[in-house]
Formats: sequence, structure tokens, C-alpha cells
Amino acid sequence: MFVGQYEHRLDAKNRLILPAKFRSELGETFMVTKGLDGCLSVYTQSQWDTLLEELMKLPRTDAQSRLYVRTITTKATECSCDNQGRIQIPSYLIKEANLLKDCVITGVGNAVEIWSKEAWDQYNESIEENFETVAQNVTSFIV
Repeated sequence: MFVGQYEHRLDAKNRLILPAKFRSELGETFMVTKGLDGCLSVYTQSQWDTLLEELMKLPRTDAQSRLYVRTITTKATECSCDNQGRIQIPSYLIKEANLLKDCVITGVGNAVEIWSKEAWDQYNESIEENFETVAQNVTSFIV
């Protein structure tokens, strides 16, 4: 399970260090794609395969389903860490998440997210007021 948050910097060659704890759980190769809320999502190969299976169940006749599947799959790239624990992030994903320099890498249960620090800070500010209400509303899904 991926939990916690870590701050690292994107270098001039679009490489980002992943926390050692996350690297060991992600395995040798893993997938990075466009995430929700302005971040990138990182999945183990097994999680990616499961996600693809679920995506293939969506109706191809539905325009929103096609858009979602197309976006998640065409924005995806297979990654691995170098000897220093860095991943190379393609420029199109850098643009998707507006990664400039300072980044926040978060563990969100079954996946990892990569955020620009600015977007992460804005997101946290926006949810702070509503967290209690959201918690009450989503607990109905847990039972």
C-alpha cells in the first residue's frame, strides 16, 4: 500500500526521484499516466493490467467512455528507475501535470500520484474546508 507524501525536484532532464519506499513496491517497471485533479498517476504493472481490464468493460459506443479510455491509455508510458532512483517523465506528461520544478509524490493506497507543488498546495487549500462533509458523504460507499 502506498501512503505518505514526499517532496522532490524535477531536474533539467525531466527526471524525478521516487521515494525508496515507493520504488520497492512499484517493482522494476511500472506505468505513469494522466491522473485526475491535475496530477500524474503511477501504477504497478499488476494494477495497470487490472485497470485496463476494467476500462475494456466500458461501452465503446459511449463517447465519455471512449474519451476516458483513450486519454488514460494514450497518455500512459512504461517507466523504470535508474540507479539513483529517478524516473524519466516524458515532456507530454510534464505538460499534463504542469510540473515545473518542485513536486510532491503522494501515496494514495493502490497508486502513487505526482503533483506540482503549487497544484498540490492549491488542492489541499480547497479541500480543507470541505473535508468533514466529504468524509460523511463517502462513508456510505464503504459499508
